[in-house]
Amino acid sequence: MPRTRLPDFDAKCAMSKAFTKESDDADEDELQLPPLVSAGKNYITAPGYARLRAEWMELIDLERPKVVEIVHWAASNGDRSENGDYIYGKKRLREIDRRIRFLTQRLEIAEVTDPSVHHGGDQVFFGATVAYLDTAGTRTRVTILGVDEADSARSEVSWVSPIARTLLKARLGDVLHLVTPAGVEEIEVVQVDYPAPARPEVDRRDGPA
Repeated sequence: MPRTRLPDFDAKCAMSKAFTKESDDADEDELQLPPLVSAGKNYITAPGYARLRAEWMELIDLERPKVVEIVHWAASNGDRSENGDYIYGKKRLREIDRRIRFLTQRLEIAEVTDPSVHHGGDQVFFGATVAYLDTAGTRTRVTILGVDEADSARSEVSWVSPIARTLLKARLGDVLHLVTPAGVEEIEVVQVDYPAPARPEVDRRDGPA
């Protein structure tokens, strides 16, 4: 089972001072990305954890038994060295087993974090959706999520990515130094959002008749 993080997890992330507010005497040649924190942790949201576990269960309960059945059937059809169904089935079975082992390891170290505890705040923690401006005035919006759930096609970045490591712990209005392969770029945090807390379900039987 995942170990749910306390609300103050994000507040304990140690970030380099060079990536908080802009300093007049900042030496760009010495700027580096903030160090990774909590090595070995797999921070993830509850929906992300649920998707990983659903895939894990499907592979174990459905996909693997189906492929095993195909392999057994193919093995009974004679020469395995020239049996395409058998060869493909064994290859697919190895792929499934590798994926199951990977998912098992990731789920075992999962640290489920609820971004909604920061709803209404203006500081960037895990799970935040952040909009920032670069020096050209281009506005970019990203959501900081776990390594196993971030989807770049949806403008999601993992919490260990360079942009996330730069944004974490910043506040609305902060000017930051983002280290890129092309050099150091200034960005300004212009919006910080979090999902709203889930509303408790109301038992309508307790209401008026």
